[in-house]
Amino acid sequence: MAAAATISVLAEYSAQVAERGIGSCGALIMGADYRALGVVRSLGRRRIPVWLIKQGGHLVAATSRYVRRRVPWPDGEDAKRIDFLLDLSVKNNLKGWALIPTDDYAVTLASVYHDLLSKQYRVTVPDWERLRWACDKRLLHDLAAKLGVHQPWTACLPSQERLAGLDCPFPVIVKPAVRLKTSSLAIPKAWRADNRGALLERFKEASAFIPPEDLIIQEMIPGGGEAQFSYAALCKEGVPLATVVARRLRQYPKDFGQFSTFVETVDEPQVVEPAERLLAAARFTGLVEVEFKRDPRNGQFKVLDINPRVWGWHTLSVRAGVDFSYLLWLLVRGEPVPHLRGRAGERWIHASADLRVVVEEILRGGFSVGAYLRSIRGPMESAIFSWDDPAPGFLDLPLFVYSMGKYAIGLKES
Repeated sequence: MAAAATISVLAEYSAQVAERGIGSCGALIMGADYRALGVVRSLGRRRIPVWLIKQGGHLVAATSRYVRRRVPWPDGEDAKRIDFLLDLSVKNNLKGWALIPTDDYAVTLASVYHDLLSKQYRVTVPDWERLRWACDKRLLHDLAAKLGVHQPWTACLPSQERLAGLDCPFPVIVKPAVRLKTSSLAIPKAWRADNRGALLERFKEASAFIPPEDLIIQEMIPGGGEAQFSYAALCKEGVPLATVVARRLRQYPKDFGQFSTFVETVDEPQVVEPAERLLAAARFTGLVEVEFKRDPRNGQFKVLDINPRVWGWHTLSVRAGVDFSYLLWLLVRGEPVPHLRGRAGERWIHASADLRVVVEEILRGGFSVGAYLRSIRGPMESAIFSWDDPAPGFLDLPLFVYSMGKYAIGLKES
């Protein structure tokens, strides 16, 4: 769909919604990082009331001028937080508001307690029985195998003792099968092992952070972030309503990216078909990103992971003509959702994080200043900065300076 036509469709839908007088029904965003910031801006620009729950050290979204109220998470167990969410709705007349989790912990919390939360909110993720396959890589592995979707060789072992007799293709990675807690860059996304001795050591190291029974061993596909592709969609009962395909050009950290720093939208049919088969089989409803990596040895696109929530670069989709956050809000309200497909050739950058990636690559001799400048030439979507909402961008600057300072100290000490 052409850019002008796409913008026209969304503008028409926004006008129709406003005419029906339901704009006062808002959204409670669970999270305050840059992913949440994209949701806040999408809804806030349409004058949809947005409240935000702050957690941990993520504050960037909390500074947005589109947030009408900021609420801190209470300390305590999950049950206490569910009571807090219900009480918040009852005391402030939020019944019928969309509840939008933006990280793995919040997704799990909202999904596990879906029935209870649905008494007050329109929960934007499925209940746990329908969602767990997307949150547990072991179940994803089983579903992909059943459907014949290409994937890396994978093994699930309950203990370190079983590793001794494991027949596997090195190098491999050790990684969590599930992430049910708030993510942290202090915990690696994966641990690489090039031989059996290293595998035993990496498994032991990973077990200090993740219970051994929740770890998996997976073949390491050659190539970096530039070989990773994503199929992103808003689905209803497994049927895609709006879609975007993108390629990750740079990520941080370089080897096993915790998050993307530079992304472009592309046309790549080879990731569309297997992704849609997985989502159809699971009858998935909601927002989802299906991650693939192209294996240079045989050209196959192998499924790596699924994120049943907004992903880091989701605001790129807006530039490509698909405003997923607003479309999700329409879907959970029972409003009609236009069928859209994002156009290729649009780019997105998390500037402060991307610059750190580039600096590291330049110091290693794997990148040049000229190549970097050429890569960022022309219009693109910023993960954080926006002229109509500048405060989050200003907050990101001192955080970036602090991060680079820590990196420089690490280089000096090494």
